[in-house]
Amino acid sequence: MKAAIVVEVDKAPIYGDFKETFPQRGEVQVTVAAAALSNVVKSRASGKHYSSSAQLPFVVGVDGVGRLDDGRRVYFALPRTPYGSMSEMTVVLLSQCVPLPDELDDVAAAAIGNPGMSAWAAMRERAKLASGETVLVNGATGTAGRLAVQIAKYMGAKKVIATGRNTEALKSLANLGADITIPLVEDGDALEEAFQEQFSDGVDVVVDYLWGQSAERLIIAGAKAGKDAVPIRFVQIGSVSAPEIALPSAALRSSAIELMGSGIGSIPVDRLMKSIADLMQATVLGHFEIATRTIPLSSVEETWSTAPLMPRTDLRWHEGGVGNPGGKSRAGWKPVSTPVTRCDCGAVA
Repeated sequence: MKAAIVVEVDKAPIYGDFKETFPQRGEVQVTVAAAALSNVVKSRASGKHYSSSAQLPFVVGVDGVGRLDDGRRVYFALPRTPYGSMSEMTVVLLSQCVPLPDELDDVAAAAIGNPGMSAWAAMRERAKLASGETVLVNGATGTAGRLAVQIAKYMGAKKVIATGRNTEALKSLANLGADITIPLVEDGDALEEAFQEQFSDGVDVVVDYLWGQSAERLIIAGAKAGKDAVPIRFVQIGSVSAPEIALPSAALRSSAIELMGSGIGSIPVDRLMKSIADLMQATVLGHFEIATRTIPLSSVEETWSTAPLMPRTDLRWHEGGVGNPGGKSRAGWKPVSTPVTRCDCGAVA
């Protein structure tokens, strides 16, 4: 079967033939329609992600959308190693498949699954976000951060504070539900002062996609300006800025800050899949927006190092896919914010 194959770490996957596999006990075979090229996919392929496999060669991709042999259309996650989602077919545990609403097309579902789950699971499973609370999204201008803003509002957040380096992208977040935006300026003291102002007004949950200096400043500001003995749930999701921080011990002793992570290993897989199932339904009800573009799987090698992660890149096999032929919008679903363009060859570019 054709697939995107990693034969050497730190090199782009190649498009080629990979041995076909068959389901084992508890597994199903999925005919893949679309798979997302995300940060975690690239990180796992390079061997740098904590969940990376040492087995070579392997097919890249951690999730996608496709059909089971009985015709059901599903979102699936974590195929059995060395099989991934960027192939004609893959195998995955049936318990790691969730049915998709008819109103949600293949491209949108594949694109929103991983980044949307990161926010949904962080707020629902880890932080236990309650309606009426205030959420600060650190790194809100990326794909996952923009979804986090929308999801926080959908879950009933009273106020959403968004941070990011791209000032123009920050401005656009007001349309997605951000009440306050804070640019991540180079002046650390000025940044900490801006953070303290928000913590003095009350911040219940911090969802952090960046780590690094901004996370340091957030924790210190929360310790200084947060109310005594009132918990601030700080959920760490990604490390776009840096893999490590310098954390003063006094910041934890002098505050009620609760540090936790959210990702594979911190939440049971069955709860992650429940989060994804809830997310897919909420995407239709909440009209979540995510920009996408699609390319044929055969172009994976040349796209790998150049594809921006905004808009989200999806790799597909056939025009129209199996979920929404022709890409037509349906009642109750708001089309993705960037149009999908199709080429004449039957694939999607």
